[in-house]
Amino acid sequence: MSAFPFVSIIIPVKNFERTIEKSFEYLLKVDYPHDRWEWVIADGGSMDKTVQIIKDWQKKYPFIKLVEIPNCPSPGYARNKALEIAKGEFLFFTDADCAPCPDWINEMLKHFARDQEIVAVGGEVFTLRVDPENLVEAWCQHFRFNMVAPRYGWIKEGYFPEFPKEPKPADIGGHRGYFFGTCNVAYRKAVLDKLGLRFWDLPTGEDMNLSYETRRAGYKFYFAPKAKVDHMHRADLKSLRKVWVTYGQAHLPLIHKYIKKGGLEIILQFLKGKPSHPSFILPLPIRGFVYIGDFHLMHLFGFLTLVGLLLMLITGGFKIFTLLMLFLTLYFLFQFVKWNFGMEPRNRFFTWFKMKYLTNLSFIQGGLKDFRKYKILCIEPSF
Repeated sequence: MSAFPFVSIIIPVKNFERTIEKSFEYLLKVDYPHDRWEWVIADGGSMDKTVQIIKDWQKKYPFIKLVEIPNCPSPGYARNKALEIAKGEFLFFTDADCAPCPDWINEMLKHFARDQEIVAVGGEVFTLRVDPENLVEAWCQHFRFNMVAPRYGWIKEGYFPEFPKEPKPADIGGHRGYFFGTCNVAYRKAVLDKLGLRFWDLPTGEDMNLSYETRRAGYKFYFAPKAKVDHMHRADLKSLRKVWVTYGQAHLPLIHKYIKKGGLEIILQFLKGKPSHPSFILPLPIRGFVYIGDFHLMHLFGFLTLVGLLLMLITGGFKIFTLLMLFLTLYFLFQFVKWNFGMEPRNRFFTWFKMKYLTNLSFIQGGLKDFRKYKILCIEPSF
């Protein structure tokens, strides 16, 4: 491998006028020769000033290429269109709301150079606050939104586990589904070409699918946290909830593709132990998973508390049952919200609780959204 292999930085965009110039400014600070890279921007039909901003930057920087895709069906489709013209030996993926660190490219290439079996290197994802007063951005930062290490039990730098020969549902759509998001990952182009792989065109889950396809072919993934990007997250709760719906929605087609046998995996998330929560498979014809965590149990015991109160009114009994259900409701409610108590400003506690509750609810809604289509049940985890 040459000292400075040619690399392609691929960025799909649609209506990113709020953050795209900030991303470009950070990319320019990345320590890599400008004659050894290209930026391939795939616009999926922006209606704001995004395309004009890109064209203005093209006038100053000839390494910026623009692919315009009217009525683009998905980010994966946009990335595939970018790949049609990308010339890089290595394909670096990020988004137009991300800010790579100066060592981003060199840190990743270092790992590619020492092991030819590595097909992908991914870095850590932190938060970049655009508006210091924006509470949704503050929430994302506190939640460690899109971070890799906490998703898998605070893993350290190193190789991802091998892709399981017989994956369970949570190996694909759950907490054991090791993948790199396309906000911060680089792929070895020769391997993708050899395997004939590209992103799928579905609206979501394309990053997970490409990860699984390459890992199950026997290639290695390496986590390099120093190759970090800072992410400028959604600025309002409605947009954030929409993202979480798509995250849950992605799991059904993935399980449909990679798991052929029936069986419903039950994950006892409330027993903690991430990423190795106790789990078991119910031998049912339906595929999927059901997480049982703090969010689920506070609702279950809250419902049983109401049932107990109704029975008390009708029969005069069930007092002990009702008190026990109330205690369990309050216990799991506390477990769900306890880390919100540490968020600043503390006088916005109910705002933090609302964001946590609604994003978790949106995640679960997404997992149920296409049940009729796939006949796959995904009850997503508690945060």
